[in-house]
Amino acid sequence: MEENVHFLYPASLFASKSPYLVTTILGSCVAVCLYDANLQIGGINHYMLPLWNGQGLASPKYGNIAIEKLIEKMVSLGCDRNNLKAKVFGGGEVIETTVTQFNIGARNIKLAHEMLEELKIPIVGQSVGGKLGRKILFNTETFEVKQKFIQKSNPLDHL
Repeated sequence: MEENVHFLYPASLFASKSPYLVTTILGSCVAVCLYDANLQIGGINHYMLPLWNGQGLASPKYGNIAIEKLIEKMVSLGCDRNNLKAKVFGGGEVIETTVTQFNIGARNIKLAHEMLEELKIPIVGQSVGGKLGRKILFNTETFEVKQKFIQKSNPLDHL
C-alpha cells in the first residue's frame, strides 16, 4: 500500500478520512494533533502566533483560530468532538532573546493547553518547549507521532 503523504505548511491545517502521513517542521510554532479513535480520523494544525487580534483575516496562522478550525474540520468529517484527544508539539525558543514578550513558543504552548482544557479535549501526549526545533511525522490513522529534534548549526561552520 502506498502511503498518502502531506507536507503541512505554517498557518495551515489538515484532516482527512483517508490515512495520511503528515509532516511539518516546528520552531516556536505549535502543532496540535487531534484524533477520533472511534473513526480513526486524525487532523493537525500548525500555527505561528497565539492569538488573533481581530485585525485582518482570521487565519489559522493564529492558535485560537487554528484550533477552532481544526475541530470544525474534524466534525465535518463525522468526528464527535467529545471523542477527540490531542497531542501538542513545538513551541521551542529557537531564537535567543532576553525580551520576554517575544517568548512566542511559550505563549503558543500556553494557548494550546488553555484552549484544549476549556474545550474538554484531553492532551494525551506532548513534546513542547526547549531550545530546538522539531520535525514531526503524524499518522492520521493511528495517532502515532514520530519526532526528530533539529540541531542548531552555526552558519559559520559551513564556510
